[in-house]
Amino acid sequence: MKNRKTLADVAAEAGVSKMTASRALRGDKDVSQANVERVKLAAREIGYYGNQFASSLSSKHTDLIGVVVPSLSNIVFPQVMSGVTDALKGTALQPVFGVTDYDSDAEYDTLRNMLSWRPAGLIVTGLDQPPETRRLLADAGVPVVQIMDIDGDPVDACVGFSHTEAGYDIATALLEKGLRRIGYVGRKLDQDLRAAKRKQGFKTALRDRGLTFKDAIDGSDLTDDMIALSSVDYGRRMTTELLRRQPDLDCIYFSNDDLAFGGLCHCIAAGIDVPNQIALAGFNALGIIEGFPGKIATSRTARKTIGEQAARMILKTLERSAADTSKLTILKPEIVLGELETINNKSE
Repeated sequence: MKNRKTLADVAAEAGVSKMTASRALRGDKDVSQANVERVKLAAREIGYYGNQFASSLSSKHTDLIGVVVPSLSNIVFPQVMSGVTDALKGTALQPVFGVTDYDSDAEYDTLRNMLSWRPAGLIVTGLDQPPETRRLLADAGVPVVQIMDIDGDPVDACVGFSHTEAGYDIATALLEKGLRRIGYVGRKLDQDLRAAKRKQGFKTALRDRGLTFKDAIDGSDLTDDMIALSSVDYGRRMTTELLRRQPDLDCIYFSNDDLAFGGLCHCIAAGIDVPNQIALAGFNALGIIEGFPGKIATSRTARKTIGEQAARMILKTLERSAADTSKLTILKPEIVLGELETINNKSE
């Protein structure tokens, strides 16, 4: 077995002292750019990769930022992760990612494992963790930024938007177009608590105008074969079922764009004109709906910017400028009505 390359090997290859090599690899500003480049080239050429665990014993943390997201099934959280990665470029910090599949137990285990590696900070999705997970975050001893939601009590800092308000706002926009017979299709609302908040905000907007959902399928009674369906397949099948039960609907609100796209697939196959006969509305402004531009109304969220802002909050805190850093950043979604924008009020 070959011996693992050491910092001394890097220093010898670069022709600098071991201290200079160490400082250059940490990104110390006092090291000349020429020496930084020489040391990094030497490290690359001999295959040196350091020992983060050993360095964490002296510095109390590694150069890792833990990022916990619930899903990678669509582009939403990969774009958040892209924002985090971009914000950390040029620094000594590296993101590591964990995926929980909307499972609170998996989230707890992921965070516990990440904390055992002494990260420099944590970025965690949502505000609705159970008490034991909140204790982990509160006692982490590192900057914690919760993202994608502001409807709750952050442990520390927070970047996101109100899902309750997002649901209310798109409902208001749809109602202003004269839509009144509205149904709902959601999935896993017992786990996807942010989608549940959007549904509640939408219902509040309906109630404020003396209305309610004509019918709703929220996934609370899913069978095993439905659980196995992709979001698009589920959206298509549930739209078929909803319109079988309520054929006079003039609008369906979906918990996300994947489901809404499935609804559009049903309507195209059934010869239903969207949005003239029935309007479809989702959430997130995903790329999947761009294949049929303007057909699905949605709320465009600043996913990449949320990731960038969260990472920058951690950087500022680590630079000891936390006093100048806001603990709350709100990035309100933009409502996109598409072709509905040009349709006259249907109630007239």
